[in-house]
Amino acid sequence: MPSLPAQFQGRDWSIPRTDWTRHDVETLFDMPFIDLVSLAQSIHRSWFDPNTIQRSTLVNIKTGACPEDCKYCSQSRTAKAKLKVEPLMGVEEVRTAARKARENGATRLCMGAAWRQLRERDLPTIVEMIGAVKEEGLQTCMTLGMLKPELANALAEAGLDYYNHNVDTSPEYYKSIISSRTYENRLDTLKAVREAGIRVCSGGIVGLGESRADRAGMLHTLATLETHPNSVPINMLVGIKGTALSDEGKGGNVDPLEFVRTIAVARILMPRSVVRLSAGRHAMDDSTQALAFMAGANSIFYGEELLTTENSPTARDNDLLTRLGITPMAQNPND
Repeated sequence: MPSLPAQFQGRDWSIPRTDWTRHDVETLFDMPFIDLVSLAQSIHRSWFDPNTIQRSTLVNIKTGACPEDCKYCSQSRTAKAKLKVEPLMGVEEVRTAARKARENGATRLCMGAAWRQLRERDLPTIVEMIGAVKEEGLQTCMTLGMLKPELANALAEAGLDYYNHNVDTSPEYYKSIISSRTYENRLDTLKAVREAGIRVCSGGIVGLGESRADRAGMLHTLATLETHPNSVPINMLVGIKGTALSDEGKGGNVDPLEFVRTIAVARILMPRSVVRLSAGRHAMDDSTQALAFMAGANSIFYGEELLTTENSPTARDNDLLTRLGITPMAQNPND
């Protein structure tokens, strides 16, 4: 066991907990890097096979014209990025995407729509999409903006496996990034998803111009939810020209070791959760990714592109995972 700060001496790390203090989380971030990664790796091994990775593919089922003002997003109403607005995809297009994802080795299809919230009129099509993807043998995940409890229940009845709704950053820094919805709006959606019996996928973004304290605040929010998210995506900001953060030059440029620290702390705080390397992975070198896996990341977005940004090429991913001796994970053994 690595050397631990005094407040953690004698702690049973095998028991998941939701009573973390903000001071606890900040103390973890401040640990010597080697000790932190060693602790995260030991905890990771107690819940997962450390040589397996869950692979998800992300598909944009409705592109552009989002009424939100998220400073990092090229689909927001405030972005000046050159993005073609496209309507909601057809069910058979989604089925084809699912089949291709499965043939390439993914076990989950994540479907994202540039909406403020899911509307009743779109529900029948969304339900058909869920059925089509499940018929192809994949787990289903959707990110459709805010959800009212009754719509969350409808998605649960349709068999949706996961719902993604990120908190993005700390409660304190959030208003610097988004003003069109509140932090509480996000937490309310997570509550509706959890109470409907759908697995929660929620994480955040590193590189928004936030401080380490904000990264600690984001993870503290997730780790003190009533139940930890089943999946925790950690994104590195991709600065897209025409978005506020890119144009203002305030985002990005997070030290790779600081990113790995964030992964390690997420793993320690939420030991049963799958921690996913998400956006920005295409710009990470192999050593950074290997360190992230060592620190407890055990999921990736797998495929040539994400919603509106590029992703690490499949051939590169396969080569790296082969060199590391990492094999596919069928599903989260802790679900």
